[in-house]
Amino acid sequence: MSMPLHNSICTRLTCSVLVFMAACAWARIDRITATPQQIQISLKQSDAPLTIVELQPNEPVESALGRTPVLTHNLKPMGRKTIDRFDGDRDRIYSAFVALADGKVVGNKRFVEEWNHIARHRFNYPKVDSKKGLQVQMLDDAIALGVRHAALNVNLATMISLNPATNDVLWKMDGQTYPFQRTWVESLDKKVKTLSDTGATVTLILLSYKNSNPEVNRLMLHPKYDEACPNHLGAFNTVTSEGMAWFKACLEFLAERYSHPDKSVGRAVNFIVGNEVNSHWYWANMGRVSMEDFTEDYLRTVRICHTAVRKFSSAGRVFISLEHHWNSRFPVEEGQSFAGRSFVDHFARRARDEGDFGWHVAFHPYPEDLFQCRTWNDQSTTDSFDTPRITFMSLEVLLRYLRKKELLYQGKPRRIILSEQGFHSDGTPEGELAQAAAYCYAYYKTARLDGIDSFILHRHVDHGGEFGLNLGLWRRDKSSPSPSVPLDKKPIYDVFLQADSPQWEKAFEFALPVIGITSWKDIDPRRR
Repeated sequence: MSMPLHNSICTRLTCSVLVFMAACAWARIDRITATPQQIQISLKQSDAPLTIVELQPNEPVESALGRTPVLTHNLKPMGRKTIDRFDGDRDRIYSAFVALADGKVVGNKRFVEEWNHIARHRFNYPKVDSKKGLQVQMLDDAIALGVRHAALNVNLATMISLNPATNDVLWKMDGQTYPFQRTWVESLDKKVKTLSDTGATVTLILLSYKNSNPEVNRLMLHPKYDEACPNHLGAFNTVTSEGMAWFKACLEFLAERYSHPDKSVGRAVNFIVGNEVNSHWYWANMGRVSMEDFTEDYLRTVRICHTAVRKFSSAGRVFISLEHHWNSRFPVEEGQSFAGRSFVDHFARRARDEGDFGWHVAFHPYPEDLFQCRTWNDQSTTDSFDTPRITFMSLEVLLRYLRKKELLYQGKPRRIILSEQGFHSDGTPEGELAQAAAYCYAYYKTARLDGIDSFILHRHVDHGGEFGLNLGLWRRDKSSPSPSVPLDKKPIYDVFLQADSPQWEKAFEFALPVIGITSWKDIDPRRR
């Protein structure tokens, strides 16, 4: 039977549309590689001609529509196409690229995920024979304690100089000059140099506190920062072009300065982006926001940080920061927090969508109740992926979870550092003994778990501004107007000192009856 003419035309048109849609389903950017002079764009084989548009990291994919392409010719056959890495002084290594077919976006925007001989300074990640670490307040005491991992808070808001002085330290990027305060830089230099010269691995915790200067806040704090947030600690501003440029400049400056081969100002290799982002209302504020929206913003920021570090350091590592809520959250109010597990899954999936990269995990396995240091009694932690919290009782869960296939990077699990956790002492002799025993328990377990690189204790000295918590190795001088002036050592000091020494077992022996075990093998995670 013959087909009516209009039906035949419609059928042909429908087939053409289906063929185009099928072609577009495969017509996409497959991978982006950076070399010293080129950006190489690998395209998935297809019959559809494509054009490629460049976007800045803070631009949505819809911005590609109507944008002048960086590649405009017919791209058949597919394969690898190249453009210059540098557009004048501007480095395209941070850029995203989007494929368009017939004026429509196809696939996700993609960032660089393969780095060929990019890093200015090449060296191996340091090997350290101990996991003992500390958020350092007193340099000389940290050295006396034999600290092998040191974490330093770096407030980017106090780093930048908006009223340039003649002695500012200058950084040039993308044809612009960015000044940084010399006294601030030299203070950080002293800490990094002193600690890294002892062989300690130095970690920089990147933060952005609300500043007394509104112009600093405009540039450095997230535009949706809520003044009602309790700790005046915001998410980074990588939303506006100016804010993103300052953030990039700060990270490039730090990455280059602390990876230089002469080590004249020391070496830092770990960069933690923000703090405890699954409780973002408290520690990385960008207002009330969904997990999905927070993830998009944080992923962009972490990726920019990773790119800056990779430009200058072959060994530097970049970390996301999580506190101990895993399948629960705090606070429970909507828009203020989310569960760590769901966040990790979503972050990893979105990173893969746009080009995976080497992000790692800085985790904080505090006891379930921060005022109860006896973490071996935690009730809200189990040996299951469904555990509400991950504390020192259940560290093995985190390791197992990050070994899931979809969370691997280049076939290997993400590295873990325990970058902030401590144990409260209530001021009584019994409480201080329990604090010391808690450290013994936690250090013994951590030292025997492959995949965890460091256990960085918080704090060095009790601090009067930590909501009544006394987490330090030292008691503070309560008669001083300053909140963290050291007075004298607590029992935890001595066990910390001996934790990675041949005398550890003798030093830890007192803790066995406190914990309620007869042998350390009773809690050996390798026996599970």
